[in-house]
Amino acid sequence: MKKPLPDFSPTPSSSFFARRALIAALAASPALPVLAQFRVEVSGVGVTQLPIAIAPFKGEESSPQKISAIVQADLERSGQFRGVDASGQALDETSRPDLSLWRQRTADSLVAGSVTRQGDGRFNVNFRLWDVVKGSDLGGQSYTVPQGDLRLAAHRIADYVYEKLTGERGIFSTRIAYVTKNGSRFTLWVADADGENAQAALASPEPIISPRWSSNGTQLAYVSFESRKPVVYVHNVASGQRRLVANFKGSNSAPAWAPDGSTLAVTLSRDGGSQLYTISSNGGEPRRLTESSSIDTEPVFSADGGTIYFTSDRGGAPQIYKMGSTGGNPTRVTFDGNYNISPSISPDGRWLAYISRVGGGFKLHVMELATGNVQSLTDTTADERPSFAPNSKLIVYATRLQGKEALMTTTLDGKIKARLAGQAGDIREPDWGPFQKQ
Repeated sequence: MKKPLPDFSPTPSSSFFARRALIAALAASPALPVLAQFRVEVSGVGVTQLPIAIAPFKGEESSPQKISAIVQADLERSGQFRGVDASGQALDETSRPDLSLWRQRTADSLVAGSVTRQGDGRFNVNFRLWDVVKGSDLGGQSYTVPQGDLRLAAHRIADYVYEKLTGERGIFSTRIAYVTKNGSRFTLWVADADGENAQAALASPEPIISPRWSSNGTQLAYVSFESRKPVVYVHNVASGQRRLVANFKGSNSAPAWAPDGSTLAVTLSRDGGSQLYTISSNGGEPRRLTESSSIDTEPVFSADGGTIYFTSDRGGAPQIYKMGSTGGNPTRVTFDGNYNISPSISPDGRWLAYISRVGGGFKLHVMELATGNVQSLTDTTADERPSFAPNSKLIVYATRLQGKEALMTTTLDGKIKARLAGQAGDIREPDWGPFQKQ
């Protein structure tokens, strides 16, 4: 008879690693300064990085935000670009640059622009992108924004550059959600994709776990212990209003949005054991999807909404399975290793990210679904909660690095990583939001 696996629904006694967030949340941890700014550290070298020069924007020395530095950090974090020294050149969007000079500096492309404060307190941000190799003007844009949106303007410049030079949409103006513990207080944050500009969406003396963005980026589903038990809420990010979706007998956990935004998959123990259900995002009576004596949890929908991937111990140890979104006979997906949890499906449907136990540690892996090929992406041993960027090119995850909990992003080959690290405290449970409307 197999040894039963501890229930990995989120309860205070849970020993399931993917819910380590809750266990640690009930223990003491260093305090996190409110609205602590993150420091971005990019490490690794990619094979085909594009050399780009981002000239200091004219007027940015008196701007509250250094636009050129934000754009360069965004592009380097993507793994697609390598920054080229742009010092000593006074340029703006109206300049006709000496492209031979930039070729000598090994740049393939050049960004120049300006930041001007207007009389009403808003800022006018302009830029232009040049193809140094071809000697062509690749266009530019202009934004008039309040001071609080200067970072967003910089991220949109990076999006423009990324798309022009790679042919794919940039993700720098998207947002991430994550949870921190500050003393005895738990906070759900919404931040820029680089971890900066964090805004508190919810604060509570009880644990908050498993935030998940809706497909249109306007709502977050999450699990709160405010009722001294796990219940599922849906939260409107703009208004702060929220509604209770699942508060049944036992545990209510692991919400995941269907792509159409009308339905959530959840893990409930109302009928005994942790099983998968779907429920309207407005609440109501759930529909049971799995019928097993095993623990089924951590559901996630495929991009087309037709498939649900989830974690189950039905084979004797936790592995990742899939089934139709209306239920049916599950089939096993992961076979490398004897302990695989926390599935995340890329928006393009090509990749499965998950956490695998390796030699007593927990490491981020990615599988190409078409071939089943698996690659380990990290050297750390306490990884958890992977989530794909909306262009499927990066993964954000939580880990421990140099003794501190941190958020990291990595390219799919693991070669370029960026640390989004708080100055102190406990940072976890990341989820990457969708593309935002321009």
